[in-house]
This record gives sequence, C-alpha cells and structure tokens, in this order.
Amino acid sequence: MIVIAVVPSVFIKRPPRPVPAQQAPAPDSGGRPPTDSIPHLGIDSTAADTSRGQIVQVTSPLYKFGITTLGGRLVDITLPRYKSFARSDTGKTVQVLPPESDLLGLKLLVGNDTLRLNRWVFTPSAEALTASLSTPLTLTASRGGVDVNLTYRFDPTSYLFTVEGQVNGLGPNGAVLLVGMGPGIRNTEADSIDNQRQLAVVTKTNGATATHFSKLNAGQTTTFPGPFEWVAVKSKYFVNAIFVLDTTRARISGATATPPASAGKAPTRADIEVSMPLTADGKFGYQVYAGAMEYRRLSQIGHDFDDVNPYGWPGLRTVIRPVAVAVRWLLLWMHDHLHLAYGVVLICFGIMIRLILWPLNQKAMRSSMAMQAIQPQLKEIQEKYKQEPQKLQQEMFKIYKEHGVNPFGGCWPLLIPMPVLFALFFVFGNTIELRGESFLWLPDLSRPDPHYIVPVLMGLTMFVLSKVGSRGMPPSPQTKMMMYVMPVMMTVLFLNFASGLNLYYAVQNTASIPQQWLLSKERLRRNPQPPPAPPKQKK
Repeated sequence: MIVIAVVPSVFIKRPPRPVPAQQAPAPDSGGRPPTDSIPHLGIDSTAADTSRGQIVQVTSPLYKFGITTLGGRLVDITLPRYKSFARSDTGKTVQVLPPESDLLGLKLLVGNDTLRLNRWVFTPSAEALTASLSTPLTLTASRGGVDVNLTYRFDPTSYLFTVEGQVNGLGPNGAVLLVGMGPGIRNTEADSIDNQRQLAVVTKTNGATATHFSKLNAGQTTTFPGPFEWVAVKSKYFVNAIFVLDTTRARISGATATPPASAGKAPTRADIEVSMPLTADGKFGYQVYAGAMEYRRLSQIGHDFDDVNPYGWPGLRTVIRPVAVAVRWLLLWMHDHLHLAYGVVLICFGIMIRLILWPLNQKAMRSSMAMQAIQPQLKEIQEKYKQEPQKLQQEMFKIYKEHGVNPFGGCWPLLIPMPVLFALFFVFGNTIELRGESFLWLPDLSRPDPHYIVPVLMGLTMFVLSKVGSRGMPPSPQTKMMMYVMPVMMTVLFLNFASGLNLYYAVQNTASIPQQWLLSKERLRRNPQPPPAPPKQKK
C-alpha cells in the first residue's frame, strides 16, 4: 500500500538523550537504521558534509524565498504583502517557516539504504536571483559516483514554482524519493492557540481531507493511503503544498517518519515526508505552492486546491461549504468591483440578505398571526380530547386545513439565515483577504472587537427586534425569555467571535426592525387588544 506518514513534534527543541551502548539506533524509514551509506556505490556516512551551506535569496514582489545549499531545502518564505500579528514579531513581515524547516529536503531510499541528500552541499548557479521564468536556479552535487541535479523555476506573479531533478549513478536498483514538508508553519497570528488549532495536513485523492495536528498521536506514525494529487501543510492563513498534477509522472505515493516522543497531548509540529518513485532514468518533478491561501490563486490551480482550508464542521460541510464559497466569492467581488471597504461590504451584504428574506418573513409572520387567531379553538379541542391523542391530532389538523394555517410556517425565516451565519463564521475565520482589514474603530474584521462595542450593539439590536416583534402578542414566559435572555446569551457567545461577523449580524437585525414594525401593526389591526379595565374606585 502507498502511504503518507505524518509524525508530531513540539515547539521546544530539547537536546537528544544519550543512547546506551547496548541500545540499537532509532529506526528510520520503515525500521531501517539511519544511514548515509550506500556501500555498493562507495558512499560512506563518515564523509557527510558539516557545512551549514549558504542561503540563495530568490525575490519577487510577492515573496522572498531562501534556499540553502545544504540539501537544497527551502528555509525562508517571507511574504512582503502581509504583516505578522504574532506578539514576538511586533508587526514584522510574515515569515512562514520555522528555523528548523526541512521543506523540500530530499532523501533517497535505495534498496535497504537511505541516501540523505538533505545533508549534501550543492553548488548553486547564482548567489541571488530575481524570480523569472526564463532564469532558473540550478543546484548540483556529486558524491561517490552519484550526481544530483536540481532545477527551480520561479514565477514572479505566483506562489507556485516548479522543481525538477535527476539522480544519476544509482545503478539498476529502483529508488524512492522522500521530500520533506516538516515540521509545520510558524505562528503568525495574535491568537496563537487558534492558529495552532488550524494546523493540519491536507491530502487530495477524490476530495480534500484534512487531519489536524492536534489529532495526531505523539510518538506514533500516522499514515494516509495514497496516491495523491497534492499534499499540503497549512495553518490558519498560509500553506505549503506539493503537487504532481502531470499524469505522465508518478503521483505522490507515500512517506515514513520517526516521531519524537515528547510532543504532548496536542502536537503543534509534525515531521512530514511525502514520497514518489523515481523514473527509470532517475528523473523526478513536482510543483510547490508556498504562500498565502488567497482564494483566487488557490482556485486557479484547480484540483480542489481551494478546499485546502475546509469550511464547516464534519457532517455539516456538505451544507456549509457551498454557502461559504458563494458568500466568500460575493464579498470579494463586491470589494473588487464596487471598490468598497470590507466593512461597507458587510453592511450592504447584511441589508441584501434581509431584503431577500423579506417575502419569507412576511409569509411566516402572517402564518404566526393566523396561528394566534385559532388558539381558542385549539385549546378547546385540547381539553375535549386530552385523553385521546390520536383523535386530538386529527382534529387539530382539521382546524389547520379549514383556516389554511401551516403550523411550521413560522420556522423557515429562522432556519434559512442560519447556513449563511455559519458560513460567515468560517469565512471570517479562514479567509486571508479579510485578515487585517480595518473598519471604523475595528482594527481587524477577522478578529474580535477589542472594545466589545459591536457584540453589544448586536445584542441591543436583537432585543429591539424582539421587543418590536412582540407587540400585540399575549404575554408569556417564552416571549419574555426570547426578549431578555436570548440577546444576553448571544452577546456573551459572540464576544470573542470575529468583529465582522458581529457587524453583519447587527446590521441584519437593524434592517429587520422596519419589517417587524409593519407586521406588528398589521397584527394589531387584525387582532386589536381589548382596552385595559378601568381601575377600581376606592370606597
């Protein structure tokens, strides 16, 4: 079976424990002892390079990549368009990779031996490079008759680049290439706990499947059956992914890794390697996406890569994801084509949703008024047939039919906006285009209001909406609970939600008040309340 293996690690790097003389070395790559030795090729682990290598900088307006000559690994991804909100960075430009990155570090499995190309020192074609499709970066290395050539081709307008390579001198034995993707993505957000919660490995076969780091078992290897079109490691807003979309090449087929034993209950790092077989001539190739999860760029790649950041909870994704994708597209379209700030876009969107639901609300409210009109008859038959449940049900449906009342007609306006509200919850929590967007006193629509003004306004508008909607209705404990308790509960619940979500909800409540006022007037006109009884005169 072809697999991908993911293994958790931790932020804190501890010194290795001494290994007793009688203890065997830790297993590597399926139980084989770690080695750089290929005896029949004359390559010995004692000849391993000790150089730290030099960093080749590749720059474009979108990114600055740092590739070390020690293994040809990607050790720096700096994104000038985005600021880091991590407290330790104090507004610096986002740097995606942790210092110990093994992204694109290579190993070769040849028979029972492991050839660690990520320890070889390569010779680069340039010490620095401006990204250009016409000028690739080449890296070459040779040892013991084995020659390795790597070619990186960068597009200055995209986070997607191509890696091609060839290994000569391995002999007739087949080989498997392991490509490193660990240990994860550096924290870039003010809420580091939430960012860590979003860390995941995402694989694509028939559909995208995410496995969060927190679900991995420390000290154990987790495997995923392939083959895959792409494999990605993501945080809340940034992603590194490897693609093999060319059907003439071998798909990503699997990996193995040795986990550290001290990751704790909720790992925040993972040693990840993907594997693919070399062709008979020793060639390999793949594409790499290293950057921000910008919706347009993800969708242009196709192959469901825009689903690398899944929307919705398991079991509800089939309902939430289509709504979330539509809402995200509409918000971005309004921002780009109408040239509106995202705060204004949310206000317009909230009003638009309320106008769309206006006819449904009208119908539901009138259904509710009709239900109130037949309440005396319902109470009468409930008393009459309280000992005959089946007869009671028949008589109730008979009354509904005679008066043209749908007992469930008032539920739809409450249920229909819920998918939109849930979708917005995920859109604001995972859409990088909204990250750092300010509006009025709100510094970031994707983060909670630091002054709690918007959630309080949301609660107040909810109370006013309930108050207006209850005009002309007979007082009841349920009505009082909806009017007083629910706004308080919702305010407390939404305090730490994205301020943009609170803004949308508050606008939608406000836009609903005129309709509730008109409908309550209609209710009072149809069912006028009796005048209050005159006060009794004292004798």
